[in-house]
Amino acid sequence: MKKKVVFCDFDGTITVNDNIIAIIKHFNPEGWEQLAQKVISTELSIRSGVSALFALLPSSMEQEVIDFGVSNAVIRDGFRSFLQYCEANDIEFYVTSGGIDFFVYPVLKPFDIPKDHIYYNGSDFSGERIAITWPHPCDGQCSNDCGMCKTTIMRRFPAEDYTRIVIGDSVTDFEGAKLADVIFSRSHLTTKCKELGLSHTEYETFHDIIAALEKERMEQA
Repeated sequence: MKKKVVFCDFDGTITVNDNIIAIIKHFNPEGWEQLAQKVISTELSIRSGVSALFALLPSSMEQEVIDFGVSNAVIRDGFRSFLQYCEANDIEFYVTSGGIDFFVYPVLKPFDIPKDHIYYNGSDFSGERIAITWPHPCDGQCSNDCGMCKTTIMRRFPAEDYTRIVIGDSVTDFEGAKLADVIFSRSHLTTKCKELGLSHTEYETFHDIIAALEKERMEQA
């Protein structure tokens, strides 16, 4: 029997809104819209695009940016229940986030997820402009310049031993979805799944995901 493992996106998935876009939109530096659109359309890689977006902001705004990033995040309904469901059903849970350390970790702290189960990008405010650091780059099997490479993390859980479940909403989840056995999607990820002919289940809350997994579990029992 394969063990289930969940790879869950953060921005727009665990949270209701996309926090990177919300931060940039709030501070509204000139030229950010064109950059964001190029990332969504995959004209720019995620690493290049996110680096360029944050480079539009001076490091002197560090505290304002952090405060807004943390206070603006709203957790999607049912997330705590979903974590409890995973624990009760021996499903491994990992956060695979294209988001940044200064808001991802503080927002997730109340949920007691082990720190080594949370993957995200770093930040550096020591220069004139905000710089993003990339501690989890693509391995030799991925050439998409992901930044935080979700497929690299997923490959540590071989398909012959694990049922790999991806939960996501946007461009950072496209490659991971191609490797997944089960996809829960919304927004841009749903569009991409339809385009690629990938089987997927749409969700609005984590209660929807619990219901779908429980239905499958009962059918297999």
